[in-house]
Amino acid sequence: MKPLPRLLSLLALVSTLPCAGATAPDPGPRGPGNPARLVLLAPPASDQLLAAVTAADDERVAATKAGDRARLEEIFSDELHYAHSSGHLDTKASYIDALASHRSVYETYDYRERHFLPAAPGVVLMTGRVLIRARSGGEVHDLDLNFLAVWREENGRWRFLAWQSCAAAPPAPAAAK
Repeated sequence: MKPLPRLLSLLALVSTLPCAGATAPDPGPRGPGNPARLVLLAPPASDQLLAAVTAADDERVAATKAGDRARLEEIFSDELHYAHSSGHLDTKASYIDALASHRSVYETYDYRERHFLPAAPGVVLMTGRVLIRARSGGEVHDLDLNFLAVWREENGRWRFLAWQSCAAAPPAPAAAK
């Protein structure tokens, strides 16, 4: 199995596990009706790790807005899988080409939330919400997105491996009094 599908399978499994610090009741003795559970523990996040991944993401956003081909080549993993909120998929080559040719231009990139969670040694998940203004195909798109991104350490450097986003749900209406 290739590394990206393995990672995506791991992410699917991790998403079903309780949050860090959550406690679960003792499942009791193991047996045919009560098999052992798989429990994965993420390594603790150090300030140095979080600072390095935050800096890498800040550089990614700056290079994306600039459409800087050389910087994007360094930041994006060769296995980049970029799933836009529209459903369009990009590879490293196709996404860099769209940005560097200015077919897609990110004018603003405003994080409302951004969280980092070490998922395994050398793998950090980034989740949150971002407001983006982008131009593509002659149209302006104002996007309010929830996202999941994956950063992976490759040869001692944090590289952007995957992105998936969807439109944020509108706020719930205020309850009537």
